[in-house]
Amino acid sequence: MGDETKMKTKFETEIIVRPSDIDINRHVHQSVYLDYVLFARYDQMKRCYKMSMEKFFKMGYSWATKSTHIEFHKPVFLGETVIVRTWIEEIGKKSLKVCFQILKKETEEMAAQGFAVFVLVNALSGKPEVIPQEVIKKYSI
Repeated sequence: MGDETKMKTKFETEIIVRPSDIDINRHVHQSVYLDYVLFARYDQMKRCYKMSMEKFFKMGYSWATKSTHIEFHKPVFLGETVIVRTWIEEIGKKSLKVCFQILKKETEEMAAQGFAVFVLVNALSGKPEVIPQEVIKKYSI
């Protein structure tokens, strides 16, 4: 990603598996894991970083997903609670890399892990923007 700032503070969000998360094999569908990560990031932006998604919108920004990578380890089933742990691995000029782990709360087994790269975009033009120092400062915890 180039000129990056490294981060490591980890935050957690709990999610209870809902019936709509389950696939034909009676476990969480692979696409839902990314939903869990996005929900956790939305929660953590406000609660942990003190910079909500709504604030990004007011500043004229949004985040767009550039890439994701998920490795699946253990299935997660209806009614289980997962812990979604995320951290910012690095911040580049226009993007940041968020790593994540999804753990089964009861056993602490790793259900999935991976990373996503998000690009800061101008909400009006949809074009990438340089991440402002105010954002870097908030995320540098």
